[in-house]
Amino acid sequence: MPVIHIYLWPGRMKEAKLKMIKAMTKVFTDMKILAEAVEIIIHEVPKENWAVGGELACDKFSHIP
Repeated sequence: MPVIHIYLWPGRMKEAKLKMIKAMTKVFTDMKILAEAVEIIIHEVPKENWAVGGELACDKFSHIP
């Protein structure tokens, strides 16, 4: 069974997460894998715990809520 880990910054609404989960599940059902076998785990990581290019995401992407 596929287990998909998605790492995101916090702040997305439940509806947006559900839309993403359905789209990711479809990728696997298109490959003839049962939807019931697909597991998706969303990890919400605060921007102050995420770095890009040697900078904290909270500083580098401060313009993004």
